This record gives sequence, structure tokens and C-alpha cells, in this order.
Amino acid sequence: MKPLHLLPFLLLGSAIQAQDTFTVGNTTLYATDLVDDSQIPWELVWGGDDMLWCSERKGRVIRIDPSTGEYTTVLDLNVTFSGNGEPGLLGMVQHPDFPEDPRVWVVYCDGQFNVSEHLSVFEWDGSALVNEQELLTLPGYQIHNGSRLLWLPDNTLLMTTGDAGEPNLSQDLESLNGKILRINPDGTIPADNPFGESLVYSWGHRNAQGICLGPNGLVYSSEHGQSNDDEFNLIEAGRNYGWPDVQGACNTSSEQEFCAEWNVMEPLAAWSPCIAVNGLEYYTHEAIPEFQGKILMAVLGGLSAQYERMTVLELAEDGLSVVSEDSYFSSFNQRIRDIAVNPYTGAFYLAFNGTSYPGSPPNIIKEFSTSNPAGIPTPVVRPLALRPIPASGQVEVSVTEGAIGGPLSVRDMSGRLVLESTVPSSVFTLPLEGWPTGRYIVWTAVGAADLLVD
Repeated sequence: MKPLHLLPFLLLGSAIQAQDTFTVGNTTLYATDLVDDSQIPWELVWGGDDMLWCSERKGRVIRIDPSTGEYTTVLDLNVTFSGNGEPGLLGMVQHPDFPEDPRVWVVYCDGQFNVSEHLSVFEWDGSALVNEQELLTLPGYQIHNGSRLLWLPDNTLLMTTGDAGEPNLSQDLESLNGKILRINPDGTIPADNPFGESLVYSWGHRNAQGICLGPNGLVYSSEHGQSNDDEFNLIEAGRNYGWPDVQGACNTSSEQEFCAEWNVMEPLAAWSPCIAVNGLEYYTHEAIPEFQGKILMAVLGGLSAQYERMTVLELAEDGLSVVSEDSYFSSFNQRIRDIAVNPYTGAFYLAFNGTSYPGSPPNIIKEFSTSNPAGIPTPVVRPLALRPIPASGQVEVSVTEGAIGGPLSVRDMSGRLVLESTVPSSVFTLPLEGWPTGRYIVWTAVGAADLLVD
């Protein structure tokens, strides 16, 4: 079993700050920074505990108080992560009856040279995700790992997978790569899957990184194209989506021949050049009438990051075609990775992955609400805070007044004393040159905090 690190239940987030207002038709939206120091947020989930959960590509799952922006780290996995690649911690879902059923499913990659992708289920014990049970392992790669998760109404789970950099795997029904899989909660194969004793639900996918339920229980997915034809697809059991023999619509003679032979489903919408489509959310709340009954889609903007935005797709009444498309929030010039919606207020949250591929700072989770954030209470000031986490070379330490002049010590996870000094001021820099990679605890008179050195 791969190494697993669980962090203490530590407060790490930052205060909500009002930033911008936007007009959408007759609705005014207030944009605020909910979390401004996330580590490449990937999946946003509104939890059954009324908290906002986020998986981060570097390996953490954080649990965010949506009223203050304060968060705790509830899982920290050793994952494959490269600043120039795409593996890491990816999709996440809670059980539909969470927290009564306290299980959480996550997808992550590990292995530095031979990357593997894992679907595992954890148990929520009230403060951390524990007791990992690995359900599925398939080949991963530095690119094209998928992977989003979605519950179907029949309590089976859909999982998108990428082609792991080998396009021909998408047309190989013996491979789980380049597919959408349908899985029972315990990892077994549903008896009514379209290809018998196989997890494969649909095939011919390149790298689907968005999936949602829409009107009439229809399933939609967003999929990255190679350089043209990013796709928005209606997903049907057993259907072939063409990759690598078909890109976008069946509009060349060779594609038309392949489509006829293999019953290829053409996309409902496609974008050329690629805009890097990502997370999907079906918005049903009345708080923003202009979005009600439409699909919200996160857009990363491709390698050039010139198209980043949130795209809103209006569907026909039967959900079988796209009627119109609008775009918002390109002024942030930030890659938008995923979307979640507050079911009570209709506010929505966007995960921003910085300005360049695959996720440069800043990495911010923003809330967009119809309520003016000026009325939000100021959260309690953290007595001890470290930034950035993880740190390399140095870390900035900020403390409240009661710590100044008092003791400062750092110990590693074996309890060995690494540093002993005094706190010089309310904000100071702690040099980390020569420190081994790993986890430490920083102690002061006003409290302790977790330090990760990479």
C-alpha cells in the first residue's frame, strides 16, 4: 500500500476579501476570494456536511468553511506530481448520503517512472479521511489521466479515464484507458454494464475532465481534444466517441466511414482551436435566473491561456442539443479548473489554477454570490500562520503579539529538535536551506502549525 500521511486538524485558510462585482443580465454577482493559498485546486464538491471540499493536485483534500474561508487538511497523499505534467490527486465524490454514510471516493496517481492511477474509498471519521480501500488500479502517465467521478441515480459511479498518452488504447475494449467506467460503490462490475464483465460504460475518449448530470437525468462530459475539437458530449451506455479516429464531428470521408461502422456519438458542441474544457455543473437554483437550467463549464484556456473563462451552455428542452453559449470571467486571466454550487444560496465557487499550464500561482478558490460580502463577519485571526505550504528555501511566519519575544522551536515528525530560537517579530522569514524534504511542527507561545518542506 502506498504511504499515506494524515495531517492534524489545523486551521490554515485566509479571510474572505471582496474583489469584484459582475453584472449578468439583471443579476449582480459579488466575487470574493474564499481561499487564496490552495495548492492547485482540482475538484470542488459541496459536501453533505455543508462544507466545501476540494482536492488539490499536490495531494491534499481540504475542507473549507464557506462562511469564513478557513479550512482544514483532512487527507494528504503521496502522489505523482510534476510542475510540467498532469498526474496527482484528481477527482473526488462523497457518498450521496454523506455524512450518514461517511465514505469518500478519490482518484490519484502515484509512481515516479511507472505512473499508476488509483480509485480508492476512504472513511470520514469527523476530522480526517482514513482507512483507505483501493478499488481499482490502471495505467497512468504524465498526461491524460482524466479523471472525474459522478454518481448515477442508481447508485453506481462513473469514472472518466484518459488515454494515458497512448491514443490507440481508447479503441481497445480490453483497456480501461480512454473510457468512462461504471462501477459499483465497492469496486465491482455492475451486472447491466454494456460490455458484460467489463467496467467500460463508453469508449473512444481522449481525456474527459468534466462530467455532470443534466436535465432528464442525462449525462454530459467535457473532453480535451488534441489541438482542435474540444468536445461537449452526451454520454450514452455502450457508445463509441471516436478518438483517435474521429475528432469532433464525423466530417471527413474516413471519419464518416468509421462513425458508420462503430456507431460513433458526435459531440453536442466542439471548439477549435482547443480551449481546454474542464469541470461541469448543472445549475438549477433560482438565485441567478440567467444561469438557471444551464450547464456551467470551466475553461482552462489551453497552453496559451488566452481563452480562460466560465462558459454557460443553454440546452434545448429535451437536453439533446446546445442552443446557445455565453462566456464570463475571462478578465481574471486565470485558468478555471472546476465549479461547485451552494444548494442553499445559489452561490457558486470556481477553482482557479493560475496563469499557465498546468497550474502556476496564484491558485485561488473564489465565491460568486448575489449577496454583498460586506456583511460577512471577519473570521478569527490565526495566532500562527505559515506561507507558502509546501515551502522550499524559506517560509514566511506570522504570529500574534503574544508570541513576539517568546520561544520558537521546530521538530521533525520523529520529535527531534531541528531549530530552537525566539520569535523576533510579528512577521519574519524562516530559512529552510538544507532542510530535508518532509513534515515538521513549528511551535510558539501561541500555538503550533504544520510545515511541509519540499
